[in-house]
Amino acid sequence: MGLLDILLGRTKPVVPDLDRLFALPSAAVTLEAATSFTPTGRGAVCFATVEGAAFEQTHREVQALLDADTERDGPPVELSRDEYGYSWLVSQRGPDQLPLLVNDLHAVNSSMEVNGFGPQLLCSLAGFEDPEGRPLALVYLYKRGTFYPFAPQPGAGQRRDNALELRVRAALAGDLRVEEDLNRWFPVWGAPGL
Repeated sequence: MGLLDILLGRTKPVVPDLDRLFALPSAAVTLEAATSFTPTGRGAVCFATVEGAAFEQTHREVQALLDADTERDGPPVELSRDEYGYSWLVSQRGPDQLPLLVNDLHAVNSSMEVNGFGPQLLCSLAGFEDPEGRPLALVYLYKRGTFYPFAPQPGAGQRRDNALELRVRAALAGDLRVEEDLNRWFPVWGAPGL
């Protein structure tokens, strides 16, 4: 960063560190102890919708890579689009297989990054729920290299449980790099994998 950048208040963008995803299994232990939320085995990678042969080839490569896992039941990764026009690659594992789910999310992100789709990557999430079935997601912001909790309230409407999100942030501060700017805690309404 040069002097002109400092004077004009410009900063260098954070370099994504996909290896931070591997902190999720240990954070899940802390999360369960602090809040009773446990992994659901569902997770997803969100990206700006991409059309064309290059993306289709990348999707086939990811599918082939994850199909190579002989212990997986069912389809490894499903491609879907949400109501806002974003694409999601969704992975499903058993609730006790969070490390394998994290490997899937890392592999999807890495494959997209290596094939030139890094600028389209937005976030990844891992789903959790409490004994009453309330959902919670730990969301990794690709371009920030940070995590934040997203806790939609059950029932109709798009409302968040902000108190729970702040409790989760406090509980996981030692395990994950939590996004400090609450304005970047974007809601992921209707996210597949949640």
